[in-house]
Amino acid sequence: MIIGIPKEHRRFEYRVGMTPAGVSILTARGHSCYVETGAGLGSGFTDAEYEQAGARIAYGTDEVFRRADLILKVQRPTEEEVSWLRGDQTIMAFMMLASASENRIKALEDKHITSIAYELIEDERGRLPVLYPLSQIGGRMAAQIAAQCLQNDNGGKGILLGGVASVPPADVVIVGAGVVGTNAAHSFLGMGARVIMLDHDLRQLQAIQERFGGQVTTMVSHDFNLARVCKFADVLVGAIQVPGHRPPRIITRDMVRSMRPRSVIIDMSIDQGGCVETSRPTQHDEPTFIAEDVIHYCVPNVPGVVGRTATHAFLNAAWPYILRAVDEGVQASIESHPTL
Repeated sequence: MIIGIPKEHRRFEYRVGMTPAGVSILTARGHSCYVETGAGLGSGFTDAEYEQAGARIAYGTDEVFRRADLILKVQRPTEEEVSWLRGDQTIMAFMMLASASENRIKALEDKHITSIAYELIEDERGRLPVLYPLSQIGGRMAAQIAAQCLQNDNGGKGILLGGVASVPPADVVIVGAGVVGTNAAHSFLGMGARVIMLDHDLRQLQAIQERFGGQVTTMVSHDFNLARVCKFADVLVGAIQVPGHRPPRIITRDMVRSMRPRSVIIDMSIDQGGCVETSRPTQHDEPTFIAEDVIHYCVPNVPGVVGRTATHAFLNAAWPYILRAVDEGVQASIESHPTL
C-alpha cells in the first residue's frame, strides 16, 4: 500500500500524521511511505529522520495526495487538499464532520473517499481511544490558559487562580465531567483553585467525587444550576462532547451576561461547534474576544501547539487501527473490526 503523510497546512497545527518510528515499521512491512518535506518539523522530526526510516520525501502536498492509497493526517483536509484527491482513496484524520461544511462532505462523497474519523473510533466499552489522549491534553491545558487570561496584562480582572494567604482562590466552573472536564479539574486543583463541576450523568459525578476525594463540588447540570454558577464563576470551562454531533449550547447568552465583568469562558467544545451561545472559533495568535464583557477563549485545536507531545500521544492510541487498515486493507478492516 502507498501511504501519504502530508504537512498540515492549517495555521497553528504542529502535529503530524505519522512519526519516523511508525514509518520505519510500515516500510519494513513492505509498504511505501511518501512524506511531504517539513511535515514533521513542528513535532521535532526532520526530513532526514523520515528518509532514514525508509520514506520518500515529496516536495509538494499535491504529490502526496495524488500518489497515496491511504493518507494519514491530523485535521480534515482543506478545500484545496480535497481537490488534489484522485478518488477512491482513504483518509484517516480527526475529521470533526459535525462542524464541517456540507460542501466539504459532499466533495469527499463525490470522489468516493473513505474517511475514518479518529474521534469516532469507539471500542467495545464505548470509549473513544484515539480522541482520549488529546482530550487529556486539552483538559490539562485549560488551567494554564485560564491563568493567563485572568492576568491584567491580558485583559483579565487580575486574579491568581490559587490565591494566597488572606486572599481566596478563583472559582472555576467546569461543565462536563468527561475526559476533558476531569483533566481540567485535575490541573485547576493542582494550581489551588476552587472547582465546581456539573454534568447530567450522576454516575460521572459520583466518579468525580470519589476520584478527587470531595475536593470538587459536584452539581447536576440543570438550567437553574448553570444559571446560578455563572453568576459567581471567575472561569467557566465548557467541556461537553457528543460523539458525531454538535454539542448543545447549554450556556446561553443570558447566562454569559450574568457573569462578572472580565470573567473567562474557555469553550473546549468549539472544535465540534461549541457549547456556549456566544462562542465563535478563534486562532492561537488572537485566541480571545470579548462578548457581554466576558473574555472568551475558543481555539478549536488547543493541543496543536504542543505538537510533539500531542503527536506521540494520539499516534500511540491510533497505531493499532492504522496497522489494521494497512495490513488487512481498508475495506476488509472496516468489515472485520466493529471499532472501525
